Amino acid sequence: MTTLADSSIEAVGRRWPRLQTIPIGPLLLVAPLVLYLLVFYAVPVAAMLSRSVTDPHWTLANYTRLATDAVFLRVLTTTLTTAAVVTVGTIVLGYPVALAMARSRPAVTNIILAVVLLPFWTSVLVRSYAWMVLLGRHGLINEALTAAGIIDTPLRLLNTPFATHIAMIHILLPYAILPLASVLRQIDGALLRAAVGLGANPWGVFRQVVLPLSLPGVVAGMLLVFVLSLGFYITPALVGGPRDTMLSMLIAQQVDLLNWPYAAALSATLLAVALLLIGMTLRLPALRQALRGVAR
Repeated sequence: MTTLADSSIEAVGRRWPRLQTIPIGPLLLVAPLVLYLLVFYAVPVAAMLSRSVTDPHWTLANYTRLATDAVFLRVLTTTLTTAAVVTVGTIVLGYPVALAMARSRPAVTNIILAVVLLPFWTSVLVRSYAWMVLLGRHGLINEALTAAGIIDTPLRLLNTPFATHIAMIHILLPYAILPLASVLRQIDGALLRAAVGLGANPWGVFRQVVLPLSLPGVVAGMLLVFVLSLGFYITPALVGGPRDTMLSMLIAQQVDLLNWPYAAALSATLLAVALLLIGMTLRLPALRQALRGVAR
């Protein structure tokens, strides 16, 4: 016996045939996450964007001020430079680790993976304080160098760009290793054996086979690390100096001064820079290939 609901569904299907091909199950599974993001992310971002242009009436004065604000331009340059240095550092240090994970036996790979993921078990704040202990004027590094007779006076390591870079590289290193390892594992071993059979030495195999095929993972890791670096706050604030002020720190300063509209404009600018970089990178075929590989 056909119910009223069944008749209504059939009528909707005849009027909009495409609705019959939409998978309802996956949509229902995703719906809670979409609702969560709308309530706790989209609405606050919309409120932030609204506040940046309504103070108290519609105006773009906060954005026009950014173009002539020397402090903002210097901080933005510092933020981009720091993010670029940290990104290069994580790729250079993470590539050999990812290659070892991809070429080792499963037992060794699991050990390396555990070591890579171990920092996630400790908060960023604790790790930043650990670097303060290591790099301080009377920290472990200076004390060890002094005891060995290498230096006479302690080196200034803390509150420098060097401290900021090395601490951020340590924290963000797993985000570069994991995409790289995922792509390197998918390289067919037969290609490496074929290259060796054709007379290529180990360096030639890496340069002509492994490195080109791993570029999607390199691009994916660089994107992750760079975007995360743009919004870093705790680590630069603890181990960096006055010249290492990041854009997130400038936003926090404006909030402390109760300059909410200008802080909102700074936040919107940071969000726009991150979205622009993501959009430009997603257009690269290498990254699309990496994302498909990670999904598999």
